[in-house]
Amino acid sequence: MNDERPPIQLELPLPFPELSGDMPLLPARMINEYQYCPRLAYLEWVQGEWAASADTVEGDHAHRRVDKPSKRFPEADELDETEKLHGRSITLSSNRLGLIAKLDLIEAEDGVVTPIDYKRGKRPHVARGAYDPERVQLCVQAMVLREHGYVCEEGALYYVQSRERVRVVFDDELQQLTANAINGLRLIAAGGHIPDPLRDSPKCAGCSLVGICLPDEVNYLRHADLEPRPLAVMRDEALPVYVQAYKAKIGKKGEELEISIDDEKVQTARLVDVSQVVVMGNVYITTPCLQDLMKREIPVSWHSYGGWFVGHTVGTGHKNVELRTAQYKASFDDKTCLAIARNLVRAKIQNSRTLARRNWRSDAPVEPLLEALKNLADKALRAVDLPQLLGIEGGAAAQYFAAFDQLIKKPDDSKQLSFDFNTRNRRPPTDPVNAMLSFAYAMLTRTWTMNLSAVGLDPYRGFYHQPRYGRPALALDLMEPFRPIVADSTVLQVINNGEVRPTDFVSAAGSVNLNEGGRKRFIAAFERRMSQEITHPLFGYKVDYRRLFEIQARLFGRYLLGELPEYPNFTTR
Repeated sequence: MNDERPPIQLELPLPFPELSGDMPLLPARMINEYQYCPRLAYLEWVQGEWAASADTVEGDHAHRRVDKPSKRFPEADELDETEKLHGRSITLSSNRLGLIAKLDLIEAEDGVVTPIDYKRGKRPHVARGAYDPERVQLCVQAMVLREHGYVCEEGALYYVQSRERVRVVFDDELQQLTANAINGLRLIAAGGHIPDPLRDSPKCAGCSLVGICLPDEVNYLRHADLEPRPLAVMRDEALPVYVQAYKAKIGKKGEELEISIDDEKVQTARLVDVSQVVVMGNVYITTPCLQDLMKREIPVSWHSYGGWFVGHTVGTGHKNVELRTAQYKASFDDKTCLAIARNLVRAKIQNSRTLARRNWRSDAPVEPLLEALKNLADKALRAVDLPQLLGIEGGAAAQYFAAFDQLIKKPDDSKQLSFDFNTRNRRPPTDPVNAMLSFAYAMLTRTWTMNLSAVGLDPYRGFYHQPRYGRPALALDLMEPFRPIVADSTVLQVINNGEVRPTDFVSAAGSVNLNEGGRKRFIAAFERRMSQEITHPLFGYKVDYRRLFEIQARLFGRYLLGELPEYPNFTTR
């Protein structure tokens, strides 16, 4: 019988070429992460993502002793077989293997070295005494030690909480598992395509990057067959610090920001409680303070005294070049720009409609306005180009702001000063309501600019708003659906609740702005709005607007990288 099957071809592992130029060494820690979750390793190694958690903080605490380097550890040919030696926090690398490892502890006895890796928590009661990622990480350390000429046959994992050692023998099975993990990480890094998220995995709940990876959200938007679990991320208690006093100075003393006027201290804020510093007007920051803020990744945003957003200062910025490359590539595709812009405008009109329905105060029926906005929202999806879409958005804004005065509470006594709104105007705003709207939009722009920079996107390259010098076009794009429900809502709140009064404004040369006291109360109201929890209409869990903005920015990045078929805009009911 004629056998037409092709001959079996044996697969031989190819040796890793000697590193040259700027090719990076693979850290043993990243190989551990790959064995745990390939997507996690890709996020950290390729995209440069990182987030601290209770587990990582506890791990740092457990390593505090072995992170202090000891005196020089002898080379392999210098070992004295009669002497027992210890070495702490030793970093070894191999260009031939393309690996680098930081060893917590090395013990040398009878000419044999044993790497010992410190782990937080208690020893797990599982097969082989430890989980595979930890065993693989230890095996990588052994590979590097052997490359340097040491004899290394086994290692140990030391669990700090239970004070137990688990012996790990570097047998053929473990070495093969380690080789597969090394090759797998190199393959996904070279391929430039992020692995799919785990599906309903218990690993996600304890992962420090779950709020960045968004495994349930991505799976839900791609398949809609798995309800997302509530995000289990550490609650961030840090808040922005606003400084607007004339000639104020911001300095650093110890672990606090110190704000002074005319060299007299007026306020302090713990750095651990600061998410960003917002500077308005003639305020300066000392160089040591600014450098420390950048090291701690606390951004500084700069505004004119009237609240106009000028720019922001950050450290070296996000490392995710892959995401920005995808953003730039998509921004030059007219079809992609139109698809993104259509949905953004539609979501903005829908949210404007919702705000009008919730806050209507006139005796006249609101239904004609709601119907008109609904038709325009549907029409936005049929726009054939950006100019037509811009006209649809302008028509919706004209109808919405024509009725905006009907959302404002009027005083019972007609003799009292009231807020009256006739039409939207800006640059400069000529009445108190327009002044607050412009200020709220400036604050929203600053918030989105910070969020987009933090997740690795370029806030200045947009899809709907065309890029101009100094204009954060992408921030203006993604904030569109949130103008009504965050900015406009804050304006209505401070007016209708009496937090800001008609006397809280100053007028000069036809321009109207909030005075210092009114601005303070308005900022407080805006930040309360940002802290308000809502139920996400797609995912069903509760989240505040601060966290929601980050989620939306990250989902937009997932869309640009091809993980999602479209960007899920936020529309409230």
